[in-house]
Amino acid sequence: MKKITYLLTLLACINLYAQKSAEEQINEIKKEGIKLYNSEMASWHGTDLFIAQYSTKDRIGGYFSYAENNNNICTFYSNDQNPKVIGTVTFNNNQFDLDKAIIDLTERNFKSNENEIYLLRKSAQKVIENDTVLFKHYNNTKYNLIPLIEKDINKVYVLTGPAISGVVIFGNDYLLTFNKKNELISKKSLHQNIIPIEFGDHEQEVESTMHSHLPETGDFLTPTDVCTLMLYGKYTSWKNHIVVSKNYLNMWMIHDNTYEIMTMEAVEKIANEADESEQEE
Repeated sequence: MKKITYLLTLLACINLYAQKSAEEQINEIKKEGIKLYNSEMASWHGTDLFIAQYSTKDRIGGYFSYAENNNNICTFYSNDQNPKVIGTVTFNNNQFDLDKAIIDLTERNFKSNENEIYLLRKSAQKVIENDTVLFKHYNNTKYNLIPLIEKDINKVYVLTGPAISGVVIFGNDYLLTFNKKNELISKKSLHQNIIPIEFGDHEQEVESTMHSHLPETGDFLTPTDVCTLMLYGKYTSWKNHIVVSKNYLNMWMIHDNTYEIMTMEAVEKIANEADESEQEE
């Protein structure tokens, strides 16, 4: 009896640990996804605001966005051999209120952190250009590069964005990691394919859309999934998006950006109980 009690206690502890471990993982994924979302939002809105006010369009060499002191800053640089900053758009307190955005068209040299991001982005572009096997290109899409400077390593997420309206694209996304000298450490596909999902009339509410993850992608949403859902979900009529993996059913709620998971064992148990209930009726 003592052995049985001990075994049951051990199993309960293992289950509790597994739940805690899963919760910690999805919290980290969501946190990383929000970083990507904030960067993309700064780039989306920053580009519109900058282009509307900057008259010398042929001087624009590119842009990147980064977070600093709870602000999100989109920085534009020139196409000179030695680029300079030609303007910035700052969004305060992680809010993307276009009326409160601060637009600065002062031409200046890169700050040290901006130069670091610029060089990281440039390194990532070279990796993409030189590897035509890993990186796949599709019609009506474009790559969006999101550089993140971390304490010990530098990362660049590569998302595939739609070049046309009315479609959300999951997959064909990548993660590049570099050391602090911007030397490539690793590169990998986050999804093994591209998953475009069209969305139509807002008046016709859609309960759920879905895609699945192979074991190589993992059990949970990727940070790029989180970013994509936060960026495009508000333009759809979806109530939620489901990701099915080997061990978990993941559900992202569009209206409040909450994330829930359920083990596939629990899903199968619920399905079996529903079947038994129907048979009894």
